[in-house]
Amino acid sequence: MASSLTKDSVHPGTPGSEKTFFGHPRGLATLFMTEMWERFSYYGMKALLPLYLVAPGGLHMSAATATAIYSVYLSLVYLLALPGGWFADRLLGPRKTVAVAGTIIMAGHLTLALPSSGTFFAGLGLVAIGSGLLKANISTMVGHLYDGPEDPRRDGGFTLFYIGINLGAFAAPLVIGTVGENYNWHLGFALAALGMALGLVQFLLGTRHLSSRSDVVPTPLSDAEKKATLAKAALWAGVAAVFYLVVGVSGVYTLNWLLVPITIAGLLIPVVVIARIKRDKDLNHAERSRMSAYIWFFVAAAVFWMIYDQGGSTVSLFAESSAKNTVFGWEFPVSWYQSVNPVMIMALAPVFAWAWLALARRGKEPSTAVKFAMGLVLIGASFFLFLAPLSIAEGGHKAAAMWLVAIYFVQTVGELMVSPVGLSVTTKMAPAKYASQMMGVWFLAVTAGDATTGLLSIAGVDLNKTGIVTLQAVLAVVAGLAVWMYRKRVKELMGDVH
Repeated sequence: MASSLTKDSVHPGTPGSEKTFFGHPRGLATLFMTEMWERFSYYGMKALLPLYLVAPGGLHMSAATATAIYSVYLSLVYLLALPGGWFADRLLGPRKTVAVAGTIIMAGHLTLALPSSGTFFAGLGLVAIGSGLLKANISTMVGHLYDGPEDPRRDGGFTLFYIGINLGAFAAPLVIGTVGENYNWHLGFALAALGMALGLVQFLLGTRHLSSRSDVVPTPLSDAEKKATLAKAALWAGVAAVFYLVVGVSGVYTLNWLLVPITIAGLLIPVVVIARIKRDKDLNHAERSRMSAYIWFFVAAAVFWMIYDQGGSTVSLFAESSAKNTVFGWEFPVSWYQSVNPVMIMALAPVFAWAWLALARRGKEPSTAVKFAMGLVLIGASFFLFLAPLSIAEGGHKAAAMWLVAIYFVQTVGELMVSPVGLSVTTKMAPAKYASQMMGVWFLAVTAGDATTGLLSIAGVDLNKTGIVTLQAVLAVVAGLAVWMYRKRVKELMGDVH
């Protein structure tokens, strides 16, 4: 990245101020490249995962089981973002936590690369743990590079960082997906490990350019708290080990003994966390009111992600079995569909940013509630659109690839209505006491949505059937209309937050 580093003297004292990365602190180059390679490994493995689970040369599972595992895995990644933030805040600080996370992720991908079904779920677990540790903390370190929220370069820095995420997500299916599908599944997973290794090396070499704040442990545990936390962790780990040992020895163990507890936790923990925050007596009236409004956005986001994340499972498995995956007669790997969303994000995100600013100048920018309502209606529309290729397949024909591209396009537009807006409103509406934890709460909406999908799949619901796809589409549209109808009430609850 040397060609993009230029001399700069405008912001002396800023970390890495002697050189900049497109006008930003040089540490942003380190975090940009680290996140790009981490996302390369994550999205590459994610694109392969459901296909490997159903493939005769893979684990040869049913589509319902594959969807359940995929959904539970995603649910776990986002669920672990909350303790990942706690780990950095109380034990290691963001920089060391990210270094540990990268190592765990790399080990997970290497475990997935082993040609053994016995180690497969251990690998998935390691990747989920590492991703949870890394997810919130690397974004925190981007914020540390700037002189507080008022630094005029801050929004642009996060935009560049977001481009890094999508560059990695775009390239991953094209490289890892092609190798995994066309040559060897485990070699594909090994490439994901290589991607994370490159990201980790980049991070360790460039760590000197990061802010010194990234080494700080904001609220360190006392020795007594460390002992108590360790004792609790050991107790629960022991209970789990004994439970699964008994289940295994008794001969009644099935995969559902692992999947069902995680999905239930994915549904219950978000409810418990939000209820605990809302009932906190330390919050003032305005903060409690904002939390009441936030529940609307949280539930809407959970419904949105429940459908959106099926783009990598339900829609992908449909493509594998029932679509003509060809362009001008040339056949491409099914995993390539997962590159459609990131390339569209990179193309459309600047357009949306410009449009919101243009509307704001005219006083016509839609409220947060209206944007969420539009996002929900669009995600519902994407599944109404899904009914067309489903009906084609039911007629004994294979659906054209462009039907699926159209689904991903509509979902991407919906994502741009919900995801960046949700991140922004989460930071604005967070009670002061929970300012650092609320980003983890936002990720719990993804957990709840994916856990719902996982529970449906575990129950044997075929998510590729016309009836269930229609039901989900209707649910999303109705939820969108409900948010729109109550938009004024939500706005009142938000108080002075806009």
